[in-house]
Amino acid sequence: MKRLFKNVQSMVDKRGLILSLILLVSSFLRVWSLDLVPVSLFGDEIDVGYHAYSILKTGKDYSGNFLPIHFESLAEHRTAFFPYSAVPTVALFGISAWGVRLPVAIFGVLGILAFYLLVKEITKNEKLGLLGAVLLGISPWHIHFSRVGFDGPQMLFLFTIGIYFLLTSLRGKNTLWLSAIFLALTPWAYNTAKLFLPLTILAILIIWRNELMKIPRSRLLTAIIVFTIISLPFALSTLFGGGSERFQGISIFNDPTVVPQMGFDRQNDLKVRGSSSFLPSIADKLFHNKLTAYSKIFTDNYFQSFSTQFFFIKGDALNPRQSSGFEFFKIQSIFMIVGLVFLIISQLDKKVKVFIIFWVLAAPIPSALTQGGGDHATRLILMLPVLVIFITFGIYYIYFKVNRKFKIFYILIVLISLLLSFIFYQHDYWVHYPWKSERWWHAGYKEAVTSAVRKGADYERVIISSADEPSLIFFLGWSMYPPEIFQYEYSSYLSKNKNANSTLNLGKYIFPPIGQGINLYEMGSKLPENTLYLATAKEINLNLIKEPGRVPSDILLIDAISYPSGEPAFYLFAKNEKN
Repeated sequence: MKRLFKNVQSMVDKRGLILSLILLVSSFLRVWSLDLVPVSLFGDEIDVGYHAYSILKTGKDYSGNFLPIHFESLAEHRTAFFPYSAVPTVALFGISAWGVRLPVAIFGVLGILAFYLLVKEITKNEKLGLLGAVLLGISPWHIHFSRVGFDGPQMLFLFTIGIYFLLTSLRGKNTLWLSAIFLALTPWAYNTAKLFLPLTILAILIIWRNELMKIPRSRLLTAIIVFTIISLPFALSTLFGGGSERFQGISIFNDPTVVPQMGFDRQNDLKVRGSSSFLPSIADKLFHNKLTAYSKIFTDNYFQSFSTQFFFIKGDALNPRQSSGFEFFKIQSIFMIVGLVFLIISQLDKKVKVFIIFWVLAAPIPSALTQGGGDHATRLILMLPVLVIFITFGIYYIYFKVNRKFKIFYILIVLISLLLSFIFYQHDYWVHYPWKSERWWHAGYKEAVTSAVRKGADYERVIISSADEPSLIFFLGWSMYPPEIFQYEYSSYLSKNKNANSTLNLGKYIFPPIGQGINLYEMGSKLPENTLYLATAKEINLNLIKEPGRVPSDILLIDAISYPSGEPAFYLFAKNEKN
């Protein structure tokens, strides 16, 4: 008996050690040089950081809303989970890469732990759970989004652990209330869950209706109350507040090209028939209308989400901030397909299999309803865990189908293929990606704002150009402008200006309308005296680092800020008052 106990304890200790090692390596991949790659904070990351800083200092978002359910940003309403979770790290590290990205990295690692628990619970197989954790830990899709200040990893953790606790509750454990908490919090993390979660709840009620009815009523009632308390305020804010604003802006139903294209198609039908009329026929209207147009966009997006182009070749091709040209390693394509087949024919619980199939089929729906949603890696990230489950099944079950003589060769082939794929991916990520993505990650803004604030102390006013893109949030974040002052000044600005794209004054700092710049050779006549002007290199359209002699004599080049590659990013100018 003692020997049996020791053997069991040894096995538990060994597997616990393996899991700890997986989580440790995964943490390293997500935290190492978090402030260096990606090269800078993207505008959305700065936005989250400044919201967190504002909550820390005032209890309000930077637009002045007290403990908001949706954070009101300059351009949209943002889900609340990320800004609130970033408050402690922003308090420790300020608005910086560590302050904004560290919470995401932590939730990324917690998501791997949750995934391990879920796979082990689904399969009743510890080895499959560990293999799944390894595969998610080295996933390019998961690594990238765990290293940036976006909302995906938080949502994945909440949803995955919520489903895990649901499954444990179905076999008698008192964990349904925990499932209710985590699932209810899921849409607080990212917008795609606002549609995916209701679909999931409906699927759960249909698939496990008999099992749920066997759970003690007190547990069911507790879970319902907990879920309602967390979900109701969020649902009301989404339906009647500004929470749906983001979807309305990116929805396929708001695509400005649909109606003109529909008219063009109808007119083209008339030309093909040789009709002299300008009025479409009933047939033209039947084939070319809003229903058929939106249906085509939705189905195109939906099926594109399952394409090999998206998974293994180009990835999120329209997003320059994507770290690689793929979401999965090419070798994993074989295991993904085989794994799906093995999962379907396996001895796994039939209801679990139905739920997994629902998960993979329903996950792309929210993204498919958005413009460009067919290969949008952020909006499609809910697909990631279930696809890794397929790959896990594929690798594991092929092993048992291989002849005993070739098992060692199979293991070596899989290990070497994954290792080589991972090494090449990491080379691209650390060597090539920082430079090729520097502009899209808004590199140089930190140095530009810091220089403008420091050197601006000697000037009466500082003009910060938004000729290329809105610069206000970068100034607020990188200067850590007092949020209580900004809330008052911005509120006053909005009350006086119906057009939000007019000149904004924050003390000595002036922000001209977006898209309005100053030509380099007109700057001397247009710049007021004792004024510092921060311009982007794109606005000036000259490399004044290499050719400083091209600066006109009536202005002074005070500072030049470059990208990591050495190319110019920003310039600071002032009027040459001695000229």
